[in-house]
Amino acid sequence: MTKRLVSMAMGLACVCLAWSASVSMAASPEEDVRPVLDKLLKAVELNDYDNFVAEGTDAFKTGITKQIFENVSNQASPRLKKGCTYLFLGELKQQGCQVYLWKLVFKDGGDDGFAKLAIKDGKVAGLLLQ
Repeated sequence: MTKRLVSMAMGLACVCLAWSASVSMAASPEEDVRPVLDKLLKAVELNDYDNFVAEGTDAFKTGITKQIFENVSNQASPRLKKGCTYLFLGELKQQGCQVYLWKLVFKDGGDDGFAKLAIKDGKVAGLLLQ
């Protein structure tokens, strides 16, 4: 009886370890969307409108005019050029989009920022920078 319990416990432990390893090896939401945020913020930094809207939904492309983009870029670019790190805060669902929230920490020592990145059907549906 004791051997059987030990054997069952060992089997259960192996299953638990295998499950936790598979969960930890899966890509996190942060890892999946960080390259998208990197590309968008780099486009803002370089005032590159075409690159900014390249992976956007049709609504994103028409909603973010070149003039709106340039206004945001002119304000944010100097701080982005000095460097910025981001901290993933979490995700949520809103209006059919998967939304990712980030804290932006600028290396110029000024106020922190906030980014809200919305993805719909694998395309950028929105980016809010505060």
